[in-house]
Amino acid sequence: MISELEFKSLAREGYNRIPLMAEAFADLETPLSLYLKLANVQDGGKNSFLLESVVGGERFGRYSFIGLPARTLLRTSGFGAAVITEVVTDGQVVETSTINPLDFIAQYQQRFKVALRPGMPRFAGGLAGYFGYDAVRYIERKLENSCPPDDVGMPDILLLQTEEVAVIDNLSGRLYLLVYADPAQPEAYSRAKRRLRELRERLNTNVQAPAIGASESHEPVRHFAKADYLQAVERAKEMIAAGEFMQIQVGQRIERPFTQSPLSLYRALRSLNPSPYMYYYNFTGADAKPGEAGSDLFVVGASPEILVRQEATDAGQKITIRPLAGTRPRGATPELDKATEQELVADPKERAEHVMLIDLARNDIGRIAQMGSVEVTEAFAVERYSHVMHIVSNVEGTLKPGFGAMDVLKACFPAGTLSGAPKVHAMELIDQLEPVKRGLYGGACGYISYAGDMDVAIAIRTGVIKNQTLYVQAAAGVVADSVPEMEWRETEHKARALLRAAELVEEGFDS
Repeated sequence: MISELEFKSLAREGYNRIPLMAEAFADLETPLSLYLKLANVQDGGKNSFLLESVVGGERFGRYSFIGLPARTLLRTSGFGAAVITEVVTDGQVVETSTINPLDFIAQYQQRFKVALRPGMPRFAGGLAGYFGYDAVRYIERKLENSCPPDDVGMPDILLLQTEEVAVIDNLSGRLYLLVYADPAQPEAYSRAKRRLRELRERLNTNVQAPAIGASESHEPVRHFAKADYLQAVERAKEMIAAGEFMQIQVGQRIERPFTQSPLSLYRALRSLNPSPYMYYYNFTGADAKPGEAGSDLFVVGASPEILVRQEATDAGQKITIRPLAGTRPRGATPELDKATEQELVADPKERAEHVMLIDLARNDIGRIAQMGSVEVTEAFAVERYSHVMHIVSNVEGTLKPGFGAMDVLKACFPAGTLSGAPKVHAMELIDQLEPVKRGLYGGACGYISYAGDMDVAIAIRTGVIKNQTLYVQAAAGVVADSVPEMEWRETEHKARALLRAAELVEEGFDS
């Protein structure tokens, strides 16, 4: 931990966020138990989160991140002349902006001069949360007025300013606790030091998982009747045949009551579907207006797919997109698994779709990358997860000087795998075909660190729980030779992991 003398020296240099850090051994803990001890303490852990990763569906990523309850959040709703971004601190709106929300977020980040600690992972404080799919309407103005009806009512962007964070090193078993102090506040150093001591003491407490018990299971309700979905796929195929599109992602939303603990849903999902991006966000009350309590709002996800990553390297800011398309179930034996892999990568339809997505990724990165730096560093690899395997490729580039995370997001958002090609035109048709606003689905979940690094996953295999209703969405990529019935089945299959996780909780999986 830095001394008070060092703290004051950094303050004189103009730093307005200075982290104090404590270390502890946590090799007998899990990220979930640490979340319960550190974050899920007061008000049920509102405005906190847990981020985990399982690499290739088979081994835990090196770091897990716990965002302790945030005092400040940024939220955006509305489009065009009605757009509004609010900065909320301790439940009070302290600032309002009507400029482009992504520009406001970029400007907001620049307010903080942070004394970064060497040796920390890419995220050790900053903004964490989501950008809903409909945030594309802040990028492509022609989509501003075509949004379908909103039946969920959640902010289009919601980010927590994380200034108390726990970083778990799953390799060494060490835990790093960071508290950011604002030297302009009285007794900032001593208060941060005292807070770290409190957090260390919490490590010695005993916790229990949220209580669950067997409860009534609920049948899901679909917003897209099957006949209407099949008709939408046929319409998409007609327009592809006419030469307007190469692919269109057509999705459906499913909802059902869910009265159990959202954290229990996360526990079930991470067991059923371990993924590179696993996240649990408690946004309870984050949408509250003055004098109101706000909604119970949670985001639970296990996404296999990166949207975009920006990270500092010796050669500059590296931008990465990793297109994922082409799916098969795992084989029952190693021999069947290998045979399935060979069939998948040889399938002409899967290869054609994947080539299109590689081209989309190259085009997106090319908009903000240095000339000649964009390259496909891996093509048609197969990644295996617990139940399925996917074709994946890796596209990288070096960011142009003077560009930041919001420029990268504007260039790459939303993912081509969730929209279609050509991208903007496909989104215009999606607005016509799908009966309700997508909301979070197809957007992005992740973080933008104080260091400027960004890592966001595509919000798929992701559930939203609002006021005890679970919303799940899934889409299928329609191409010229698509069979409508098969595309419907694909959406049902993709939604199944979350729905099964909900059933598992209701069956009392702990009992």
